[in-house]
Amino acid sequence: MTRTAVVICPGRGTYNKPELGYLHRHHSNRMELFREFDAIRAETGQEAVTALDGASRFSVSKYSRGDVASPLIYAAALADAQALAEDIEVVAVTGNSMGWYIALAAAGALSPENGFRVVNTMGTLMQTHLIGGQLVYPFTGDDWRDDPARKAELLAEVARIDALPEHDLALSIDLGGMLVLAGNEAGLKAFEAAQPVVQERFPMRLANHAAFHTRLQAPVAQEGRRQLPATLFTQPDLPMIDGRGKIWWPGATDTGALWDYTLGHQVTEPYDFTRAVQTAAREFAPDLFIVTGPGATLGGAVAQSLVLANWRGMSDKEGFQALQAQDPFLIALGREDQRPLAIG
Repeated sequence: MTRTAVVICPGRGTYNKPELGYLHRHHSNRMELFREFDAIRAETGQEAVTALDGASRFSVSKYSRGDVASPLIYAAALADAQALAEDIEVVAVTGNSMGWYIALAAAGALSPENGFRVVNTMGTLMQTHLIGGQLVYPFTGDDWRDDPARKAELLAEVARIDALPEHDLALSIDLGGMLVLAGNEAGLKAFEAAQPVVQERFPMRLANHAAFHTRLQAPVAQEGRRQLPATLFTQPDLPMIDGRGKIWWPGATDTGALWDYTLGHQVTEPYDFTRAVQTAAREFAPDLFIVTGPGATLGGAVAQSLVLANWRGMSDKEGFQALQAQDPFLIALGREDQRPLAIG
């Protein structure tokens, strides 16, 4: 019996110390593909992806860099998407932030090699410029219950800070029950000073992350468009859901518009991951939501997005856990206990 699935690709911050060796551990049969990625890296004198993954030691300062993390995450996520069990029919693909680039390749709008070129180029540009930073802050409590008033209050505070002289702060990613905010140092510090510490770790700065999905990234978008031509993009084989919740359909996609969105709006405007997941649930009603590796942290944001939509009657964390225990529908391939549920 065929199981339908929406594949969800992760963004930055998902290749950490436990993921070191992910490519060799899970995809030793795809080394030929990874060596093609190595060849692309060699063109610009960058360290090979296989060497980075095969290293004996992990350091946050190195592996959190955009020019290191991005290609590793791309290789791991794309390989996972290619390794799904034969009884799984992928009905749509989406991703979070950088995961949009991976989704393009997983859906066939970019070849594996061109997808790597996009990810490696943009990750390198982000690291080279490193404009601004990011932090994460929740608007829901531990129970994941929607709190629209608290969300509105936080966004109003972001707008207030952004209006201050020499302060930049904006919503970067709507991430389930979390808000990812981005801005310059003055804006980020002002928010941290104004908000209480919650869950013992928020507001939490993200290491080596720039002010993604804000106007501060305009120079990166401009350079990305210069280096990555629209001819790289082709008709997708699968529907793709972008960071606005828009669906790009096979056979009906304007590839020029897709290039324009990917290296324009997607870089400089907020990314609504919550809406992307909710669109996937409502428009495709899949049996499974499969989050590719590396890592498994994105699974929580997917679950929260579904709870916020009251999908299948879930209104809080307890409701999600009950349905998940009954018949797992959210599978994170970065979790060793869940990976066998979807890998062939």
